[in-house]
Amino acid sequence: MRSPIRHRLLAVAAATLLAVTGWSGVAGADTYAPVDRPGPALTAPRLADSLNCTADVRNATREPILLTPATTVDSEQNFGFTYERLFRQLGVPYCTSDSPVDRYNMGDLQVRAQYVTYAIREMYKLAGRPIAVMGHSQGGMIMRWSLRFWPDTRHMVDDVIGMAGTNHGSVVVPALCVPDCAPALWQQRANSEFVKALNSGQETFPGISYTEIYSRTDEFVQPNLDDHGTSSLHGGGGNITNVAVQEVCPLAVPEHLLIGTLDPVTSALAIDALTHPGPADPARIERSVCGRLLMPGAHPVTGPLTFATLTAQVTAQLTVAAHRVPSEPALACYVTARCP
Repeated sequence: MRSPIRHRLLAVAAATLLAVTGWSGVAGADTYAPVDRPGPALTAPRLADSLNCTADVRNATREPILLTPATTVDSEQNFGFTYERLFRQLGVPYCTSDSPVDRYNMGDLQVRAQYVTYAIREMYKLAGRPIAVMGHSQGGMIMRWSLRFWPDTRHMVDDVIGMAGTNHGSVVVPALCVPDCAPALWQQRANSEFVKALNSGQETFPGISYTEIYSRTDEFVQPNLDDHGTSSLHGGGGNITNVAVQEVCPLAVPEHLLIGTLDPVTSALAIDALTHPGPADPARIERSVCGRLLMPGAHPVTGPLTFATLTAQVTAQLTVAAHRVPSEPALACYVTARCP
């Protein structure tokens, strides 16, 4: 199960790592809004159409989970054959957040974050308790934009779980932006203005547990060789676990799509975080997981077949000309310190 463009991107990543320095590229804190400044009103269209929840989210008796998908896919494609199946089997309440105007999450991530902000607020009201937000790739990072620029959401979130999250962008993505690419890809470059703003002020917030799961063999999200890589978070007051799947299973080699779908090690770490106070603890994971091919909940026949279809879907979306723009979207006014 390999992405068809994996080998080309790995080669580009190796070359780019030699060429790029200071890849996190965060500017001075005075450039950006203070971390405690209230966020703006939500103006994205059809907010109410963006959230879909199981009935047991209302007055939930356990922590409900908001699922946020990756670039090039929607929630059904990313989680419908994996985590949604598992959560239904376990009786875990959950919601999915999708843009009703940008199904494949290729547009401006600042707009996408408005839907996530709306989802966090609505889920918190429905459940009457703090929630977990769990996502893959773009979806493993986008909730942090909400937490950074809409500070009222922070007390509503107990857990953040990122699976190959692009928390500091990726040095591989620029290869996809020659000569142009989708707005969401421009913004997930390691040196993008979006990434600088995302990590301005502080990366985490007190009272929230962060579990950031990554793979050293990820072909899209790099560098991710250790806990100083792009997915990992540091400082700010949050309770943080940065963990490579190889720390649990040294011989594991999941690529990018597997990490957010069928990978059993990622699933074990995510479930550990959801079923214990604080973030995941790799020491609690039974090493028998290393012998499994699929995460629990995934169908042994249709799961791999769906994954193959998903791989084709991702490749197709990356090549759609209609998604492409010549440069990164400008930062919204509310992101900056000078904004009224």
